[in-house]
Amino acid sequence: MEVWQEGRKLYRMVSSLIRKFPREEAFGLTSQMRRSARSVCANVAEGAGRNSDKDFAQFVEIAYGSAMEIASDSFLAIDEGYITQREQDALLEQIETVAAKASGLYRKLTGAPPSALRAPRSAAP
Repeated sequence: MEVWQEGRKLYRMVSSLIRKFPREEAFGLTSQMRRSARSVCANVAEGAGRNSDKDFAQFVEIAYGSAMEIASDSFLAIDEGYITQREQDALLEQIETVAAKASGLYRKLTGAPPSALRAPRSAAP
Protein backbone atom coordinates (compact mmCIF):
# COMPACT_ATOMS: atom_id res chain seq x y z
CA MET A 1 0.00 0.00 0.00
CA GLU A 2 1.24 3.44 -0.90
CA VAL A 3 0.35 5.02 2.43
CA TRP A 4 2.32 2.33 4.27
CA GLN A 5 5.34 2.85 1.98
CA GLU A 6 5.20 6.62 2.49
CA GLY A 7 4.83 6.04 6.22
CA ARG A 8 8.07 4.06 6.16
CA LYS A 9 9.80 7.00 4.49
CA LEU A 10 8.39 9.28 7.16
CA TYR A 11 9.68 6.98 9.89
CA ARG A 12 13.17 7.01 8.38
CA MET A 13 13.12 10.81 8.19
CA VAL A 14 12.01 11.15 11.80
CA SER A 15 14.61 8.61 12.95
CA SER A 16 17.34 10.52 11.18
CA LEU A 17 16.26 13.89 12.59
CA ILE A 18 15.86 12.83 16.21
CA ARG A 19 19.34 11.33 16.36
CA LYS A 20 20.69 14.83 16.86
CA PHE A 21 18.23 15.82 19.60
CA PRO A 22 19.84 16.30 23.02
CA ARG A 23 19.97 13.38 25.44
CA GLU A 24 17.58 15.07 27.84
CA GLU A 25 14.87 14.67 25.17
CA ALA A 26 15.31 10.88 25.03
CA PHE A 27 12.09 10.28 26.99
CA GLY A 28 10.31 13.39 25.75
CA LEU A 29 10.08 14.75 22.25
CA THR A 30 12.45 12.16 20.77
CA SER A 31 10.42 9.26 22.10
CA GLN A 32 7.09 10.81 21.15
CA MET A 33 8.11 11.55 17.57
CA ARG A 34 9.49 8.04 17.14
CA ARG A 35 6.29 6.46 18.51
CA SER A 36 4.10 8.65 16.30
CA ALA A 37 6.12 7.80 13.20
CA ARG A 38 5.98 4.09 14.03
CA SER A 39 2.24 4.41 14.62
CA VAL A 40 1.61 5.53 11.05
CA CYS A 41 2.90 2.25 9.60
CA ALA A 42 1.61 0.07 12.40
CA ASN A 43 -1.96 1.35 12.19
CA VAL A 44 -2.14 1.02 8.41
CA ALA A 45 -0.84 -2.54 8.67
CA GLU A 46 -3.20 -3.45 11.51
CA GLY A 47 -6.15 -1.93 9.70
CA ALA A 48 -5.34 -3.87 6.55
CA GLY A 49 -5.63 -7.03 8.60
CA ARG A 50 -9.13 -6.24 9.79
CA ASN A 51 -12.22 -7.88 8.34
CA SER A 52 -14.12 -4.79 7.30
CA ASP A 53 -13.54 -1.57 5.43
CA LYS A 54 -15.06 0.31 8.38
CA ASP A 55 -12.44 -1.08 10.76
CA PHE A 56 -9.65 -0.49 8.25
CA ALA A 57 -10.79 3.12 7.81
CA GLN A 58 -10.66 3.68 11.57
CA PHE A 59 -7.02 2.58 11.67
CA VAL A 60 -6.18 4.76 8.66
CA GLU A 61 -7.72 7.69 10.53
CA ILE A 62 -5.50 6.94 13.54
CA ALA A 63 -2.44 6.77 11.25
CA TYR A 64 -3.41 10.16 9.82
CA GLY A 65 -3.65 11.58 13.33
CA SER A 66 -0.19 10.25 14.16
CA ALA A 67 1.21 12.03 11.11
CA MET A 68 -0.41 15.27 12.29
CA GLU A 69 1.17 14.74 15.70
CA ILE A 70 4.61 14.57 14.08
CA ALA A 71 3.85 17.84 12.27
CA SER A 72 2.97 19.49 15.57
CA ASP A 73 6.07 18.09 17.26
CA SER A 74 8.23 19.43 14.44
CA PHE A 75 7.25 22.96 15.47
CA LEU A 76 8.40 22.24 19.01
CA ALA A 77 11.66 20.91 17.60
CA ILE A 78 12.08 24.13 15.60
CA ASP A 79 11.30 26.23 18.69
CA GLU A 80 13.99 24.39 20.64
CA GLY A 81 16.53 24.63 17.82
CA TYR A 82 16.76 20.85 17.37
CA ILE A 83 16.04 20.97 13.62
CA THR A 84 16.48 23.55 10.90
CA GLN A 85 13.74 25.16 8.85
CA ARG A 86 14.94 23.22 5.82
CA GLU A 87 14.68 19.94 7.74
CA GLN A 88 11.21 20.81 8.94
CA ASP A 89 10.10 21.76 5.43
CA ALA A 90 11.22 18.36 4.12
CA LEU A 91 9.50 16.61 7.01
CA LEU A 92 6.25 18.52 6.48
CA GLU A 93 6.36 17.70 2.78
CA GLN A 94 6.58 13.98 3.60
CA ILE A 95 3.78 14.36 6.14
CA GLU A 96 1.63 15.96 3.42
CA THR A 97 2.31 12.98 1.18
CA VAL A 98 1.34 10.53 3.92
CA ALA A 99 -1.76 12.57 4.78
CA ALA A 100 -2.87 12.75 1.15
CA LYS A 101 -2.44 8.98 0.70
CA ALA A 102 -4.25 8.29 3.98
CA SER A 103 -7.07 10.63 2.96
CA GLY A 104 -7.47 8.91 -0.39
CA LEU A 105 -7.52 5.47 1.18
CA TYR A 106 -9.99 6.62 3.84
CA ARG A 107 -12.33 8.00 1.18
CA LYS A 108 -12.04 4.77 -0.82
CA LEU A 109 -12.88 2.68 2.23
CA THR A 110 -15.76 4.83 3.49
CA GLY A 111 -17.13 6.57 0.43
CA ALA A 112 -16.76 9.79 2.44
CA PRO A 113 -16.55 13.16 0.70
CA PRO A 114 -13.11 14.58 -0.11
CA SER A 115 -13.09 16.73 3.02
CA ALA A 116 -13.25 13.73 5.38
CA LEU A 117 -9.50 13.75 6.07
CA ARG A 118 -7.51 16.61 4.66
CA ALA A 119 -3.87 16.82 3.84
CA PRO A 120 -2.31 19.83 5.57
CA ARG A 121 -2.18 22.87 3.31
CA SER A 122 0.03 25.13 5.36
CA ALA A 123 3.17 24.91 7.44
CA ALA A 124 1.16 25.19 10.66
CA PRO A 125 -0.77 22.11 11.87
